[in-house]
Amino acid sequence: MVVHAHVDSSDVRVGGPRFGLVVSKAVGDSVTRHRVSRRLRHVAAGLLDQVEPDLMVVIRATPAAVSASRGELERDLRSGLAAVRSRLREEAS
Repeated sequence: MVVHAHVDSSDVRVGGPRFGLVVSKAVGDSVTRHRVSRRLRHVAAGLLDQVEPDLMVVIRATPAAVSASRGELERDLRSGLAAVRSRLREEAS
């Protein structure tokens, strides 16, 4: 998976972090894409309390997400979020 993030700097913010999913046809047929979306949504929901409330995160699934276990998806998402945080800190400096 690929993780992109942006810091929401708007004056009005509702709720905590926001997640969006991109699961293209390259991942598989519609049943497969929906299964991957549900699994990614579940993994992202488990990490909500560990993500800064001003982040807007987009997760782009790759075809490898179809056969990945829940643990692998969680590990990849954590890794992607860590890389995004690092990049955002560098940009802020």
